[in-house]
Order: sequence, then C-alpha cells, then structure tokens
Amino acid sequence: MSINISEKSNFIWKIADILRGDFKQSEYGDVILPFTVLCRLDSVLAPTKDRIMEIHRKGTFKTEYAKLAGFKSITGGLKFYNISEFTFAKLKDDASNIADNLTDYIKGFSENARTILESFDIYSQIARLDKANLLYLVVTKFVDDIDLHPDHVSNNEMGYIFEELIRKFSEMSNETAGEHFTPREVIRLMVAMLFAPDMRLINEPGFMAKLYDPAAGTGGMLSAGIEYATELNNQALIEVYGQELNEKTYAICKSDTMIKGKGYENIHLGNSFTDDALPHETFHYMLCNPPFGVEWKKYEKFIRDENERGDAGRFGAGLPRVSDGSLLFLQHMISKMMEYDEKAEGLTGCRLAIVFNGSPLFTGDAGSGESEIRKWIIENGWLETIIALPDQLFYNTGILTYVWIVTNRKKGTRKGKIQLIDGTSFFERMRKPLGEKRKLISEEQKDELTRIYGDFMEGEFCKIFDEDDFAYWKVTVERPLRLNFQTSSERIERIREQKAFANLATSRKRKPAEHDAEVAEGKKQQEAILAAIGTIDGTMLYKNRAEFSKLLQKAFKKAGLNVKAPLLKAILAGLSEKDETADICTDAKGNPEPDTDLRDTEQIPFKEDIAAYIEREVLPYAPDAWVDESKTKKGYEIPFTRHFYKYTELGNAEETLRDIQSLGAKIQSAIAELFGEV
Repeated sequence: MSINISEKSNFIWKIADILRGDFKQSEYGDVILPFTVLCRLDSVLAPTKDRIMEIHRKGTFKTEYAKLAGFKSITGGLKFYNISEFTFAKLKDDASNIADNLTDYIKGFSENARTILESFDIYSQIARLDKANLLYLVVTKFVDDIDLHPDHVSNNEMGYIFEELIRKFSEMSNETAGEHFTPREVIRLMVAMLFAPDMRLINEPGFMAKLYDPAAGTGGMLSAGIEYATELNNQALIEVYGQELNEKTYAICKSDTMIKGKGYENIHLGNSFTDDALPHETFHYMLCNPPFGVEWKKYEKFIRDENERGDAGRFGAGLPRVSDGSLLFLQHMISKMMEYDEKAEGLTGCRLAIVFNGSPLFTGDAGSGESEIRKWIIENGWLETIIALPDQLFYNTGILTYVWIVTNRKKGTRKGKIQLIDGTSFFERMRKPLGEKRKLISEEQKDELTRIYGDFMEGEFCKIFDEDDFAYWKVTVERPLRLNFQTSSERIERIREQKAFANLATSRKRKPAEHDAEVAEGKKQQEAILAAIGTIDGTMLYKNRAEFSKLLQKAFKKAGLNVKAPLLKAILAGLSEKDETADICTDAKGNPEPDTDLRDTEQIPFKEDIAAYIEREVLPYAPDAWVDESKTKKGYEIPFTRHFYKYTELGNAEETLRDIQSLGAKIQSAIAELFGEV
C-alpha cells in the first residue's frame, strides 16, 4: 500500500481531540465520519471543479438529470457534482460565516451526494460545532492536515481508512462486537473463488453480472468484486446491489460506490430481513459477512411469520436460535439466487460466498432449526466448499472464521460432493496490528488457496466428501422400567408427597364452610387409603408391578374405596423404587415401558444401518435396550476440525516430570533470591 492505513486513520481521528469536553467520546464518530466523507468527495471533484462552475454559470444544464449527464463527461464518469461557489479549502477564508458557507457548500452537491451527507445528520453537527466555536477548527484541520486526493489515496485504501475509523468509533461507543469488517484480502479470496469456475465467461467481451451484499457495511465486498472483475477484463460490467442497516456505514457505502460511478442507486438503507429493498431481484453473485452472534429477537414476529410461509417465504427451511441470526442471512441470499439454466450459453445460476464463525457448522441438534437449515442446503446440492481461515484476521475479533461457497450450479465431479479446505496456516504476521487484526493473507497465499479450490483434489489442505457424509441419525435408545414395590411405613409416607394424593385434601370452594367440609372429606379419604395400604404385609418386596397393582386394588375394594387410575398411578409411584432385578413394567398392550432415567441417544452415521449399529455398539452392554423409532431424526453437522486433526505424539512422561521438577526448583530459587533468603 502507498500509505500506512493505521497512521492515516489515526491522524484523522486525532482531530477528535479538539472535540474533547464539548462532545462525549461516543459522539466523536458523528463528526469525524461525515467530515471524512465530505473531504473525500471534495478531493475527488477538485480537478474538475473550475470547469463545472464555468458551465454552471452559463446555465447550460437546466434539470438535475441534464446536470448529472452533462457533468459526468467532465468529471470522468462521476455521477455527482457540486455547484457551490465554495470548495472545502475556500471555507477557510471566512471564519465568521463558516456555518452558513459550509451549509451552502453541502447544498451545492447533487441530490444523490447531498442525501448521503444528510444521512449523517450533518446540519445538526454543523450547528453544534458552530455553537461550541469548533467548526472552523475542524474544517481547518481537514483542509490543512488531511489529503484524501485519489492520486494519493486509492479507493481501496480509502475503504480501509473508513473501516478503521468506524472500528475506533465502535470501540469508543461500546457498540456490539458483531460489527466485523472484512479485510480486503479475505474479500479478494472470496471473490476469486466465486469467479474461478467462470473465468472463460468473465474474459469474454461484454461480460455482465449482478453482485449483491445484504449486509453491505462500507461497501468493501462490492468494491472488491468490481475491482477483481476489472483486473480480469477491463470491459467487464459488474452491477452492484446492497443493503445496510446502519445509517452511517450505509452513507459511506453509498458515497464510495458513487465516487466509483458504480451503482450507487442500488445501495439501500434498511433491514434486509424485515424491509427487503430488492424483493424481486435475483443475482449471479453474492457476498456477505453478516454480524456474528447477533440476536434477532427484535424482529422475531416478522421472521417467524415468514418462516410459517414455508417455501413461499425466505426462512422456510428453519429458524436458528434467537441469539444468532447468521443462518438467516444465508437463507435470505439463497432466496435471491438467479435460476440456473443448464442449456443456456451465457452466465446463469448463482454463486455466493458468506463468512461465518464456527457456530453454523455444528450448532443445533437433529431436528433443530440450524440442523434443518444445513439439511436443506446440503440435500439441495447447494453447498460446494467451506474454507477455514486463520484466526486474528478481523479487526474486532480474533476468532476462527469460515467461508462457505454455495451455488445452484455445481458441475461435473463436484455434483454430490462437498469440499473442505484448511486454510488456517495460510497467513503472514503483520508488523503493526489493526485492532485485533494481527495476520493477513498474502496475494500469493490467496492464489494458492484458490488453486487448491480449483484443483478439487484430496491433499494435506483439502478433503472431499459425499454430501451425505455429514448426515446422521439421532436415535433414541430406551431401557425398560424395572420397579419393586413395598408397603413399608417409609414408602407409605412418601405417598403423601405425590401431587394427585395431596390434591385430595384441597378445595376450590369459595365459601369457608363448604371449603372446610371438602378438605375434611379429602383428609378422611386419604387416611382411608393409607389404612387400606397398611393391610398389605409391609415386609414383603414385590418385583412385578402388575401383580402388586392387583393386590393393591383388592385391598382398596375390601375397604370400599374407589381409587381412579391417576391416583392409583401416584400411589404406585410412592411405593416403588428402581430395581434392576425386578420384572419389566409393561403398558396395557404388554409393551415394555421406558425408564426415562436410562434413556440415551446415539448419533449414527447416515450411511450405516441403524439395526447393525445398535447390535454392535449397544446390545452387548444393554441387552434389553431398544430403539424408539418414532423419535428417530435425521440431522446434519460439519465437524470441520475433526477432519483435519493431526495427532501429536506426547513426550516421555518421566522426562516431562523431570522438566517440571527442574522448572519448579528454578522458580523457588528465584523467589528465595527475590526475598533475600539466599
């Protein structure tokens, strides 16, 4: 890079020092970000400003549309302009009228640029700065100390600066750590893998494709897509589309795409889930780095309603837990896949790349929302590749991340297969960290990972699986309930704790007299039941429930008591204890009843026969076990780490012990020396 991104962003952020006392730290970004955007817009327009003003004074273009079209040829393709007599630099010449002049300057921008600046609530910031006598100082600092001219700061570098500034702003405002901006080298890797199968088409004259990001942030992914395609074919046309929830990052994304002249009209503000700005659009390519671990409780009703629409909605496959909406983004993107026509000669279908943390790989048991989403994606043949990235790549987090490549146009040997790539060792350490970012992927490493992806061959860093290798059966294994029974005084006393028995001596009557009478009658019945039970020999231990139940009912009948089934069940529960030597308890149909305390589950690979597995792994240890087939569920998980685990031989135990003892002695000696004991 031609500039040090960290130093440049730090220099810009230092301007915030003059805000101290009049603004809270959490408010610094509200000033720094819009003024940085304004400075960049001014710098980009500077070379053609005089020519634009000359034409404007002549009144050549009467309408907004005509001005945009006419000035576009003068500005080198830029889709915005400024017709104020002021420039950012000229504002310095009149300190006493700085607020009015700056407002005039902003209102001189074409509507599209002015709207972006207004998204920052810039007029309020101007008024507040002016009231605090800080406005002239801020403008002067940006004019004199900050050079954002495109000759000195490229669009790529500007993107990094914006992201670094927003990172600092987020830290000071204690905003959620879910805002993880994607490093450019990661985006380039994602784009390279998206484009890799389409190189022939991309290099053809007149190539055109639509690229979408539903969580666009500052527009880094969209910009990288355009840049990469242009590197391959400078005539390639990439139409970019995006939506961003955060108003400030949306404004930066919109301004960035506008400066580049690439589809700023298609960048929208709003929530992609609840307020989809592009409901009928489909795309050739999609990129996304959704926020990690961000809950969707605020939008729960809308999302659940959308889920209930099934295939007609965007979230019909399933809902992840409320605490993490990552997989909702993937479902949303899949709903926007362009239909694939195998017979068509041009580009059809869709390829998408999305960044996840480890959670979407395995979170959620069989039948859960996460597992059902994985099942839906894999069984439709859409999951192509997952690449594990190194840790410490992102600005705001050091966790491991994974890129999923999903497509509806798998071809050739990739059909029915899923490729896993271990890219965790493909990194270089940075000399200076950017937040939590201490590693980067070099261009050479990016190319090597792309080659591994394209070769589609098993090796040290690549493994290839059948789609159903990630499927499994979750099987519920039951063991029979075995109980013994006894009418000892201890067990009879336990009957009183049973809810159905205790409820006999309760009443819902509101009148005191009626209430008391009903309670008294209930207590009388309780004592009669206990007395009847007491007629059975308390020293005998019964190991067959059916036989004991008959004996119990006989005692009740002799005492003239009508004990209904729910109460009888409660009484039996009080008089019972678990006993492995007792007979199996059965239901009315003679089927064994399960012991819920002994219930277990087995996760059986999908390709394996369930009966054979149970016979081999369960029955030798629990001969009376059986599978409750009504509870069997099919699940999917992707245990990525397990497939690339490398066993490391442990050292000699005696040598390790000697090393520990030696180290302990050295530490004790050092402590003694510290306290002057030697």
